[in-house]
Amino acid sequence: MKTFLRTGALGLLLAGAAISFARAEPTAPGAETLFRATTLNLAAQGETKAAPDMAAIGLGVTAEGPTAAQALSDNAARMSRVLAALKAAGIADKDIRTSGLNLNAQYAYAQGQAPRLTGYQATNQVSVTVRNLARLGAAVDATVGAGADQVNGVTFGLADPTAAENTAREAAVRALQAKAELYARATGYRIARLVSLSEGGSSDGPRPPVPMMAMARAQKVETPVAPGELDIRIEIAGVYELTR
Repeated sequence: MKTFLRTGALGLLLAGAAISFARAEPTAPGAETLFRATTLNLAAQGETKAAPDMAAIGLGVTAEGPTAAQALSDNAARMSRVLAALKAAGIADKDIRTSGLNLNAQYAYAQGQAPRLTGYQATNQVSVTVRNLARLGAAVDATVGAGADQVNGVTFGLADPTAAENTAREAAVRALQAKAELYARATGYRIARLVSLSEGGSSDGPRPPVPMMAMARAQKVETPVAPGELDIRIEIAGVYELTR
């Protein structure tokens, strides 16, 4: 079967939609009639909101020393205390992952002179998943008290986004169907059937990490954390066959 597609714009009313006409020649011997189908290609988005139930946070420790060995040793001692504080706050081993380990030489610069080595700096970062948001503020405070001097930010999420995504999918299908019916009426057609449906992906919305600064160790008030809500979005595309 040979298929020829012809597409064209129908003015401002049909902006964002595509209507195409497909002509197919029957393969049966002696057939002479031509079949003409009009299709409508559309995209839509469904969205829902959900309260997050988990968070990811980045923590780090920096130490300096006159030698590389001394800087690494001091850093390791401080990070060991930070990890112990995390575990005491109820964070499981599987939810703590080293994300960065660096050792850099430090130099002093003076005009007209060669750089002078002054020591070494060691940094160690971990990515922590907190599955009980009620413990998030206390966990951050505990790690800072144990020696963490970097708190890179908090990103909220869902441990199982399936239910929220399915709600967004249903909303996307309803939006797609409504849009198809509108375009069909506007062009003098009616919907014959849904030919194809595809999903473009999902996202929890453009939500940047919440910045956090390292708190003083003497701080007694627990760091407040407001998780808010996540925007769960699903994008779909569909092809409808139209008829008069």
